[in-house]
Amino acid sequence: MAKHPAKTAGSGTPDIAAESGEHVEPPPPALVETDPDLSPEQAEAARKSYLLKRFWISARGFWGGRGDRLAWAYSIGLAVLIVATVAFQYGINVWNRAIFDAIEKRDAGTVYYLSAVFFPLAIGSVLVAVAQVFARMGIQRRWRAWLTASVLTRWLAHGRYYQLNLVSGDHKNPEYRIAEDLRIATDAPVDFATGVLSAFLSAATFIVVLWTIGGALTVTIAGSAVTIPGFLVIAAVIYAAIASGSITIIGRRFVQVSEDKNQAEAEFRYTLTRVRENGESIALLGGEQEERDGIDKNFTKVLRQWARLAGQHMRTTLVSQGSSLIAPVVPLLLCAPKFLEGSMTLGEVMQAASAFTIVQTAFGWLVDNYPRLADWNACARRIASLMMSLDGLERAEHGDKFGRIQRGETEGEAMLTLNDLSVSLDDGTAVVGDTEVVVEPGERLLVAGESGSGKSTLVRAIAGLWPWGGGSVNFHPDRRLFMLPQKPYVPSGTLRRAVAYPGAADSWSAEEIAAALDKVGLAHLKDKIEEDAPWDQTISSCWTRRPRRWTTRARTR
Repeated sequence: MAKHPAKTAGSGTPDIAAESGEHVEPPPPALVETDPDLSPEQAEAARKSYLLKRFWISARGFWGGRGDRLAWAYSIGLAVLIVATVAFQYGINVWNRAIFDAIEKRDAGTVYYLSAVFFPLAIGSVLVAVAQVFARMGIQRRWRAWLTASVLTRWLAHGRYYQLNLVSGDHKNPEYRIAEDLRIATDAPVDFATGVLSAFLSAATFIVVLWTIGGALTVTIAGSAVTIPGFLVIAAVIYAAIASGSITIIGRRFVQVSEDKNQAEAEFRYTLTRVRENGESIALLGGEQEERDGIDKNFTKVLRQWARLAGQHMRTTLVSQGSSLIAPVVPLLLCAPKFLEGSMTLGEVMQAASAFTIVQTAFGWLVDNYPRLADWNACARRIASLMMSLDGLERAEHGDKFGRIQRGETEGEAMLTLNDLSVSLDDGTAVVGDTEVVVEPGERLLVAGESGSGKSTLVRAIAGLWPWGGGSVNFHPDRRLFMLPQKPYVPSGTLRRAVAYPGAADSWSAEEIAAALDKVGLAHLKDKIEEDAPWDQTISSCWTRRPRRWTTRARTR
């Protein structure tokens, strides 16, 4: 074996290959740099603004050429069902006018006839609503599945899930972002699009109703008669503008508070997960009280953020609840003068009141959905932050800013060769100088050095987990590298899967797996090959006991 340091770093730029997986959309073509003249507050605002754009760069691919094949079918079907819902809503509004006119005239025959007509209208409206829920949730489910597959593919590719722990960026708790933030980020836009389209169609339809029925209102001001055309429409617009403006001002900090709450929840969940995964170590060390203190500290942050969020909800509820109580009364008060003077029938008053409420609800969509809109904004930014971190890792793999370590095959019988290998951090800082190493068959190599000298980084580079640097790592073409981590890992699932890992569970027969268990002293588990259990606890305890006995014998000798 030969080894010597060198001064000149080798470099190479690999061909850019498409990411595996049909669901994956490429990252943005260029890195967005922050304007150096911006203040820290302005730079942070610009970053958050770009996060929503970054989210849509990937999310809109659901309807693209590589997207879901039923995306447009579901979307068009949902739009048609929304139109049908508004049509039934208009039909019930007209029925409402007719039934009250008949009651006012005491026309029993018409009342009975309209009673019979109501049931088909109600049944049709219910069926359309059910179909709309099916289409809406179908889009949400398929969109989440598509985008989750896209993010997971990029996250798990080339060890990026591990590299995220080694680089800077806003990507803490990626598992929570993928599982929870991505769910909200794909659920809410479908609900928003459905609500906005429904609100627009409802407003357009029932504004015509209000304009037709309400007509003009003539009032006397300072001895002069003033005629207000379409006074009900004007009243609905003014009322909705006041309500929406109030909710926007009152809830202006909702987005930031929601984002802080989600981050606190993620950190609290991560703390609990660490205690569960390291239970044995904590118990042996007697660290329960210290862990409890850490858990309480994180949970206190959660409660503090929830208190802030509760304050925001209280403020917005003040507007939304007040609006919902006042809205049905306003049209009645506005129509009362015309009804009392006989220019409007009771049916027209009730139809106008119903139409006013529908229009006000459509215009007040922001009032009713502002808290959820803020929550979606926060979740979309968190998943976009993870996407941007993955973008950075992918650019480091494909770009030539810091160089990338090449991987190839050895010549001759050598098992492993390092040719002019240098390893650097993601910011370009060198931690391992250019190195030449040749490992022959049967040869052993010990890497020694002080803490922080780059031993672990070198091993990561050899394993392919660290792409930054120069030179090449080469392996024998007929051999496969097997890396044994410092911390034992056993996957969840059946014992068959645990034994076969990292290979596929069905790659070996039950007899071969039983033979392997017998060789390592686990023959008593042969009857449980297909059993699904927490094998990381069972097998780890067996491994832990055996090396201790072996170590004792070795010391005695």
